[in-house]
Amino acid sequence: MGFFEKITEGIRKTRDSIFGKLAALFNSFTKIDEEFFESLEETLITCDIGVETSVQICDELRKKVKEKGITNPSDITGELETIITDMLGEDKAVASDTKPVIILIIGVNGAGKTTSIGKLAAKYVNSGKKVIVAAADTFRAAAIDQLEVWVERAGAEIVKHSEGSDPAAVVFDAISAAKARDADVVICDTAGRLHNKKNLMDELKKISRICQQQAEGCSVETLLVLDATTGQNAVNQAKLFSEVADITGIILTKLDGTAKGGIVISIHRELGIPVKLVGVGEKVDDLMEFNAADFTKALFETTVDFEGNYERLTDDDEAQDEDIAADEWDEKDSGADVTEETEETEETEEASAEDEEEYGSEEISVEETEEDEDENDGETAEEEETEPEPEEEKPQKKSLKDGRFGFLFKEITFGKKKKPEEQPEQTEEEETESEE
Repeated sequence: MGFFEKITEGIRKTRDSIFGKLAALFNSFTKIDEEFFESLEETLITCDIGVETSVQICDELRKKVKEKGITNPSDITGELETIITDMLGEDKAVASDTKPVIILIIGVNGAGKTTSIGKLAAKYVNSGKKVIVAAADTFRAAAIDQLEVWVERAGAEIVKHSEGSDPAAVVFDAISAAKARDADVVICDTAGRLHNKKNLMDELKKISRICQQQAEGCSVETLLVLDATTGQNAVNQAKLFSEVADITGIILTKLDGTAKGGIVISIHRELGIPVKLVGVGEKVDDLMEFNAADFTKALFETTVDFEGNYERLTDDDEAQDEDIAADEWDEKDSGADVTEETEETEETEEASAEDEEEYGSEEISVEETEEDEDENDGETAEEEETEPEPEEEKPQKKSLKDGRFGFLFKEITFGKKKKPEEQPEQTEEEETESEE
């Protein structure tokens, strides 16, 4: 797999994020005006290209649009690609014109220094060069052991001291061993540090001074390892490290795991430091020399498994899944309600049919009902004297009077006698009249 294929696959998330947002912007405008350029500038800033770089890109694009008379927003993609390519400048590879070449690796903890050293050593060994690695990170626990594992895998040699020893002494011995063994490349590991660690920054100056003295006449590269996932924080780190060290190039790691690859443009534009190596995977051969033209071409590539804006597609898919699940749940609930109503209706119809067969459809006369009530007067009185304890309320069932044959249940009591209604108390005159 060539560089273009690897870089295209490696910056998939960055490409989907940047070009997806640009495509959405181009589709939302029908003409190129000042509002369009303001939206474009805002979009570029959100792609981690940086404020100053985004403003410069828009200014250059205004000139191109005016010169060529472009009116359709979708026609400026090629012009945008050309501007970014020119902004990245010429490619600069790691120096290899002297013997030995001294490569000093610096950066903060967690940026990927040790992994990058192992991949870089394997790259040189596979090209037929003799490599010596100096384990000058004597501050971090187990840093020497970890580096030794990578060096053995790469097939290189290592120069190390005990933990806590002077890092500058390790670098001095490694350069001396390279001269004695006729090595081609010396890669020096250093401790991870921040700009506010004064003692470590002073130690870095000391190491740089020894490299210049012991390798006089040799090429000395100071490569700063930056984590692409940190976005604009990586640019700030580069600014601070450049104040204490003569940085000649950038190793940008973890480019395949982030959508913030736009910092490549910002680093070169704001700092003037070229990106020389990029990490686009976890394999040993996934550390490659940077090519600006191929990077920009891959950034605007639309035919290689491009699916639009990665984040927007993810959000739409999740929302669509939620809507589908809600619809299925509503259908399930409505189906259950229909089933319950159907069962209740069927029960009501069956009961109505049985009652109709047993009692007929004729209405029961009022006299028969009153006679039945008189017979049960005594029983009703006894029931009133012994009131039962209140029972827990049970859910009300659907009345049978609401069914299709509800008119039958308005007159038929099915053997259950109605409770006599309370009669108003009679006055003395009414009692006399009734006796007469």
